[in-house]
Amino acid sequence: MHNKLTEVTHNIIERSQKTRAIYLNRIEEAHKNKPQRGSLSCSNLAHAIAPCSAHEKAHLIKMQSENIAIVSAYNDMLSAHQPFVNFPPLIKRALNLAGADAQVAGGVAAMCDGVTQSQKGMEMSLFSRDNIAQSTAIALSHNMFDGAIMLGVCDKIVPGMFIGAMKFGHLPIVFAPAGPMESGISNSQKAKIRQEYAQGKATRENLLEAESASYHSSGTCTFYGTANSNQMLMEIMGLHMAGGSFVNANTPLRDALTEAISLKLLELSPLGENYMPIGKMIDEKSFVNAIVGLLATGGSTNHTIHLIAMARACGITLTWNDFNTLSSVVPLLCRMYPNGSADVNHFHSAGGMAVVIKELLDSGLLHEDVNTIMGFGLSNYLKEPFLENGKLIYKKAIENSADTSVISSVKKPFDIQGGLKVLDGNIGRSIIKTSALKESNRIIKAPAKVFYSQEALKEAFSKGELNSDFIAVLPYQGPKSNGMPELHGLMPSMGALQDNGYKVAIITDGRMSGASGKVASAIHLCPEAKDGGVIGKIIDGDMIELDCDAESLILHVSEDELLKREINTPNLSENMYGVGRELFGMMRKVVNTAEEGATIFEAVGEESC
Repeated sequence: MHNKLTEVTHNIIERSQKTRAIYLNRIEEAHKNKPQRGSLSCSNLAHAIAPCSAHEKAHLIKMQSENIAIVSAYNDMLSAHQPFVNFPPLIKRALNLAGADAQVAGGVAAMCDGVTQSQKGMEMSLFSRDNIAQSTAIALSHNMFDGAIMLGVCDKIVPGMFIGAMKFGHLPIVFAPAGPMESGISNSQKAKIRQEYAQGKATRENLLEAESASYHSSGTCTFYGTANSNQMLMEIMGLHMAGGSFVNANTPLRDALTEAISLKLLELSPLGENYMPIGKMIDEKSFVNAIVGLLATGGSTNHTIHLIAMARACGITLTWNDFNTLSSVVPLLCRMYPNGSADVNHFHSAGGMAVVIKELLDSGLLHEDVNTIMGFGLSNYLKEPFLENGKLIYKKAIENSADTSVISSVKKPFDIQGGLKVLDGNIGRSIIKTSALKESNRIIKAPAKVFYSQEALKEAFSKGELNSDFIAVLPYQGPKSNGMPELHGLMPSMGALQDNGYKVAIITDGRMSGASGKVASAIHLCPEAKDGGVIGKIIDGDMIELDCDAESLILHVSEDELLKREINTPNLSENMYGVGRELFGMMRKVVNTAEEGATIFEAVGEESC
């Protein structure tokens, strides 16, 4: 075991000792070795089974078998979640044949950052995660269930469902993905058209044609953004079927995996001898493995927020320092867009998760001794699913990458360090994704240009006012200001300037898309401007130095000068209403910092009376 892995794990266990003990004690108190619905009154139970068939009612009344909750993010507008329309019948059939039952317990919101990018609705995106956690809890609150299966894929949905599920940590709970769509045009082609459109070299018709050729069918988008980082995390944390994260949507193998993961719940049942609740299955080592997987694959920066909030939900405290320490020793093993031209289908074909996990296990960079739904030990994920005569079987996965341009090895990594770093300095602390940065763009020293919106920067670009070296500073994009939207709309303009030879970078207390990374972007800055952070005092012309190698972010303005300056506060009133934003005002008031998970929920043991 690598000494840094051991050190980080030890630190997490030590700092989480009190809250984790409280959480585990709560699981013990909630556990019953009989059907949960047995505690309901006759009236309660009658309401819960009223729409069931006569056969189902008779079965549920007997109190002798499991009833499994299905919590779904299905809708038919979003490609990633549309395939879930077929999942409940598959799950119910598999469980019925095994002598158990299932009910769709509830649905959760599933908004798409791809639809809301640069739109006002994006300001509700991050807060939707905590709303989804609450919806998950409401779905499970009926006390009818002995386990649950979560149907979710995209950016905030899986973290939100995970947070909600952990409040029912006494139940076995699994996650079932919908699977990616088949590959369309290459991600590099799509990015090229976006930049040409930003420069006026391509028409809107050209842009829509390219976008539609990329996002072309049901299934998850194929670039390696937050949605597919979610799937990687669920597999490396042991909550997916082995090798199941990136099997294409709407295929016989995808259906077989969905049926199989439903049956896994019965193996882990509180009514059986191998009871394994999700709250005990997932522990400190599971989260260390998740961080390592994120770093090794070049995953989304959004998870430097989500993983902290997810861990917090089960009494475990992660910090950005944990990410940074592990990033110094975990090599970058994968090249998927945005840090390469391949997509997740290419990754899966090259050996996928099994090859990555084997490389990391062999190098002592993952904890093998963890519980998973496949059994004890992460080595249970070194196998690949197949269909033979209509039956799901597992075979030993290939040991080495079938395409070293997509998945490399620990001996010959794409980078000796992981894809994320923490930058520190007199402006504050921030996250930067380095896996997609060229060497020449890792250190930028340039004057600041301050913008209070993406639209303002894009307008300046269209007028030709940005043809110089500069660092774009976007304050008041944090969770307390406007919900911390992704600022992916900056990328075509900033990417075009960089391609034209200008040294450019971004600093913001907002977020970037999981598909970003080409332009050096110091994001999630804490403290945010609304909290009095220094980013709110920066003015045009201030010299800023962003250094990925030194892990520093320095504003070259004296402390005396900064003390004299007033915080530059724009009019934020228009962020408070429209497209439902007024319903989220309470969240902006109580949300904590990005480094604490940007969540409205209090830590275990600190809940208000």
